[in-house]
Amino acid sequence: MNRLQDKTAIITGGAGEIGFAAARKFVEEGARVMLVDLDEEGLKKKAGELAPDQVQYIQADVSQSKDVQAYVKAALDAFGHIDVFFNNAGIEGAVHSIPEYPEEDFQKVVDVNVKGVFLGMKYVMPHMLERKKGSIIITSSVAGLIGNPGMVAYITSKHAVIGIMRTAAAEAAGHGVRVNSVHPGVIDSRMMESLEKGMNPDDPQSVHEAFSQQVPLGRYGKEEEIAHLVTFLASDEASYITGSLYVADGGMTIS
Repeated sequence: MNRLQDKTAIITGGAGEIGFAAARKFVEEGARVMLVDLDEEGLKKKAGELAPDQVQYIQADVSQSKDVQAYVKAALDAFGHIDVFFNNAGIEGAVHSIPEYPEEDFQKVVDVNVKGVFLGMKYVMPHMLERKKGSIIITSSVAGLIGNPGMVAYITSKHAVIGIMRTAAAEAAGHGVRVNSVHPGVIDSRMMESLEKGMNPDDPQSVHEAFSQQVPLGRYGKEEEIAHLVTFLASDEASYITGSLYVADGGMTIS
């Protein structure tokens, strides 16, 4: 406990399962947290489940520069500094083959999952670099390591953020700022339910079972299991770790 005592954090996608699980764990470990999400009602509800003296929230579209600057300013106004940035917000997009994938849907996924990550780095990093300390964790996916039919936008975006992570890690290492990525596998979540329905609208449960069979541990992961990993990377226990990809997929990408 208290691994994040006196630290402050921004978590984007804070109303989603993984973002909120991380927020809950951060608070348990002593951090003060700014939750960020486009879903204001979801934010309000989630923030109400946590210690009010440790959590604030702000609605923002991570793909819009003005909104990103606003959430960074809100965190600085509330906390005075930023120690941890969980750059987590993302959307799954539709499920279509490449020839059938709507251009506007592809662009929307890239705007949120890639541009949103970039803008977060652009406006959070200067404060960490000036203080010469900080930990940034970017949510990618096993989709950033492999391919899968029908998911071209999501897979492209999750490959792309690895490039952002590695570039940022190289730029920030000399200033005491660490940057890493986490790569969840199939997680019990709204996003996976959406993908399962997209892959087989008539029988999404069969998709769930098929994915489970691809996991050597034999099951979907839980958001808390990702939150534990993120908390480790946010803490000083990971002080010698930067530029690394952390896979939490039950062994799905063993081979």
